[in-house]
Amino acid sequence: MAGAREIRTKIKSVQNTRKVTRALEMVSASKIRKAQDLMKASRPYTRAMRQLIGHIAKANTEYKHPFLVERDPIKRVGYIVVSTDRGLCGGLNSNLFRKLLAEIRGLQEKGIEVDIVAIGTKANVFFKRLKVNLVGSASHLGERPKIEKLMGVVKVMLDAYGEKRIDRLTLAYNGFVNTMTQKATLDQLLPLPPSEKLETSHDWDYIYEPNAEAVLDHVLTRYSESLVYQATLENLASEHAARMVAMKSASDNASKAIDTLTQIYNKARQAAITQEISEIVSGAAAV
Repeated sequence: MAGAREIRTKIKSVQNTRKVTRALEMVSASKIRKAQDLMKASRPYTRAMRQLIGHIAKANTEYKHPFLVERDPIKRVGYIVVSTDRGLCGGLNSNLFRKLLAEIRGLQEKGIEVDIVAIGTKANVFFKRLKVNLVGSASHLGERPKIEKLMGVVKVMLDAYGEKRIDRLTLAYNGFVNTMTQKATLDQLLPLPPSEKLETSHDWDYIYEPNAEAVLDHVLTRYSESLVYQATLENLASEHAARMVAMKSASDNASKAIDTLTQIYNKARQAAITQEISEIVSGAAAV
């Protein structure tokens, strides 16, 4: 019965694993609603900022802010990468990293250098192992991220762009589509993308007070921070959705494994009983 005992031990181990995965699934299911509410509450502000920046980008003004000007040639590119702090969320982080690495390799083949700011423990650990320049990181933002914790790492990249140490800035995150779908997304932050990609329907001019430089510097900084904050909320909702789906799949697989192991155990037990009966009958016949 040694084989049967080993199978019983495996069954108990899988059952314990299933308890853990079911608990994680229920926790993520309870947290995803709050994460979605935060994400949806922030979307109107981000949409309004996009509209405002779209109007500014199309306005005719003598002063051109550095954030509005395309640079050529591009020698160095910066990325703000938003990831999760914890694992067990399927391929959420790996899909984003895979898409980002393909773009980074293409840039490096052209001789373009790359700077990374990592938001989230997983991105921080991942990019420390690669041959890229990790210039800043932020992690452990919790279930209700505060924009104050993001302003430092965002400012690192905005200052680098303003001082012409990088020529383009891109935001990488997982966009929340629905509970079953999360999309790895790369959005260009700076310089501003073409006006047709921004949410604008007017061609307005502005009168700036006190002056165009001070107003645009403030507004464009708030625009960049709002997009990074919205990406963090989108990524948080994506994390809980991906973990809930991954843990449900793991629980289902554990149940199937338990059924399979139970069948094997029953067969092994029946074979052992049959062998014992055969030995008893053979011994009785010999006497």
